[in-house]
Amino acid sequence: MLRRGRQVSRDNGGVDGGGADWVGSGVLARAYAVAAELAEYLAVRVDAAATLTGRAALLGLHRRGRISAGGATRLMPTRDGWWALTLSRPDDIDAIPALVEADTVPDDPWSTIAQWAAPRDADEAVQRAGLLGLPAARLGEATAESPRVTQHGNRVAPRSAAGLLVADLSSMWAGPLCGQVLADAGATVVKVESPARPDGTRTGDQVFYDWINHGKLSYAVDFDRDSERLQALLATADVVIEGSRPGALARRGLSPETLPGPDGRVWLRVSGHGPDSQRAAFGDDAAVAGGLVDTSASGPVFCGDAIADPLTGLESALVVAHSLFRGGGETIEVSMSAVAAGYAALPSASSQSSASAQPPQPPPHVTRASQLGADNVAVDALVSQRNSVTC
Repeated sequence: MLRRGRQVSRDNGGVDGGGADWVGSGVLARAYAVAAELAEYLAVRVDAAATLTGRAALLGLHRRGRISAGGATRLMPTRDGWWALTLSRPDDIDAIPALVEADTVPDDPWSTIAQWAAPRDADEAVQRAGLLGLPAARLGEATAESPRVTQHGNRVAPRSAAGLLVADLSSMWAGPLCGQVLADAGATVVKVESPARPDGTRTGDQVFYDWINHGKLSYAVDFDRDSERLQALLATADVVIEGSRPGALARRGLSPETLPGPDGRVWLRVSGHGPDSQRAAFGDDAAVAGGLVDTSASGPVFCGDAIADPLTGLESALVVAHSLFRGGGETIEVSMSAVAAGYAALPSASSQSSASAQPPQPPPHVTRASQLGADNVAVDALVSQRNSVTC
């Protein structure tokens, strides 16, 4: 039963668990408001502070000024402002000589990158990084925008997430968090991954992957050779979550415009810089793009840990909940940098210091997430069953 209109208290036990020290009071207040709406629409309890700071607590991360908590992103000055660059993948490191126009760079390339960027405009640095596929952003380049909603199918009666089938093709943090909220709300969530290129967080710390993906069915399918199986899943799913580059799925016939689905289907696309941009993004550089940083006497410092990721995950879950209440039949496009820009515009009394802030306590222990492809047989059977009922 939907609970639209019921007042929901923001129960955080009377404390913020250290969240305000990490993300600012204005950001945390909005996150609590989102959590309250999720309880209202989906009857699910979301701990806002733990959601925003949970990875830092699980992995023992700390604020580090202009070095991101995770260590992969740095804020650097340019001739006309500030920019951020993320080096989290092996290919990113390999591209550094081309970025700085040098034959070789030191094993620790950050000083070289900073020297290269200092006499240039921030836009020039970001543009060159983008040409090489590197996640980069100019401080404050993005503007706050509401998610883009397009009607593509028939509406149904308002509903919650309980009992729905969700196909989660996203990876890392923002999209999977949205899927986790829907799973906690009673949906059957299928995490879809390519065996050749699984979610990058699988190769990281297992405790974070478990936290953001426990309770989901794991479906390993080759997006090219097994496209018919994937099409069958997406054609029967009530909600689809994806974070691919624009056009990547459409070229395989996997888009809401070309793939029929059940009435009321909600198709969520999460991107770094909007549906018209091919630029890669991670949570820290997307936050910088949105201007979501703290300030110190000497300039900007990072706010929280990859903060655009969990904020986008929460906001995405809420827009899906709103769509389900409207009856669905919609494609929704959410930009991480635009979400960050919206939060940056909120009044805040965040810390003005770049000193380390102790992370809050880790969230409660969760069960292990499924091994890659462990639920293939069960998912194929579920899809077959739903298709037979539909027919």
